[in-house]
Amino acid sequence: MLSVTGLESGYGRARVLFGVSLEVGAGQLVCVMGRNGVGKTTLLNTVMGVLPAVAGTVTFDGRDVTKLKPHERVRLGMGYVPQGHRCFPQLSVQDNLLVTLEAAKQPKQALDEALDLFPALKPLLKRSAGHLSGGQQQQLAMARALVTRPRMLVLDEPTEGIQPSIILEIEAAIERLHADGLPLLLVEQYLDIALRLADTFAILDGGHVVRTGTAQDLHREDVRRLLAV
Repeated sequence: MLSVTGLESGYGRARVLFGVSLEVGAGQLVCVMGRNGVGKTTLLNTVMGVLPAVAGTVTFDGRDVTKLKPHERVRLGMGYVPQGHRCFPQLSVQDNLLVTLEAAKQPKQALDEALDLFPALKPLLKRSAGHLSGGQQQQLAMARALVTRPRMLVLDEPTEGIQPSIILEIEAAIERLHADGLPLLLVEQYLDIALRLADTFAILDGGHVVRTGTAQDLHREDVRRLLAV
């Protein structure tokens, strides 16, 4: 479904990624892990076209999308939930979803499907998104991505800074999407969540992929040392 090959990217003259390669197969959940500042968000932003690739390729469903703009990748079916609980704070929860729904030209059923995954948002539809808690905003951000009916979902630390009860709800939603066969590329900070959700993982360090494996390999001491702060 997604193939990243020899990807290099960064900010201005500062290179952050160096020859990163990974694969997300059909129905697979791949977890990207690593310490702070090793290039995880840069990788996702480059995969989605928010940052340009300096070298390498990004292929989605057999098509080279390396030069496409973010909205063009979304139209092809690449959904993105960036870091930071992003929403339109001045709009209601419902209008946040409707704006995205209309832009994606999806039927209202797509909104109902997203709300079924996040039922806690249903009584909050008329509330301003700026007045939601951080966890509720994260659920809204995920619901907004899902109303586009993506063929693959990319998530950047969806549990960061969230209260424990909503972390469980977000984890359950990701698990359900995975069970439904949606391919996912997930940056996750919590090892326990990665152990429960991931099929495979890739660990970044210094902008390089330094280790890959299955979820069971995350139990290895040499792997855990790469994640230690």
